[in-house]
Amino acid sequence: MRYLVTARVKRGKEAELLRAIEEGTLGAGSVAGKEYLRNMENARVYDDGRIKWVEVCFCDTPLAEERKYWEAFFELDSVRDALSRKCCRDLTGEEPWACSECDHTDKLETKLAGEGHTFLDTLRARHRAGAPK
Repeated sequence: MRYLVTARVKRGKEAELLRAIEEGTLGAGSVAGKEYLRNMENARVYDDGRIKWVEVCFCDTPLAEERKYWEAFFELDSVRDALSRKCCRDLTGEEPWACSECDHTDKLETKLAGEGHTFLDTLRARHRAGAPK
């Protein structure tokens, strides 16, 4: 299933988050592997500080496995279905693990790309400018 995640970076965690992204260690030890890095590459940040990304998750409870990795750096504002559950072939049992090859993520991320600013570029710029850690 796909979820639209809205979050804010925890105060004092920007530098550590950027380091984890750039070193490729964000989500290390998780079964989701490089999905965390892909999420950050596609995440968008808004003028009010909210960050949004599309998360693919196969847990019965949304982000059950991923939550501890995200909560190390983010305050999660909301995690909601990004599309109707009846459209998810994995959830309906039509095609197990369908989200891995489904184009809904690309479509949702393309739509999201027209909003806000690129999170990773913004995070790097803030870090270079010496924003509070």
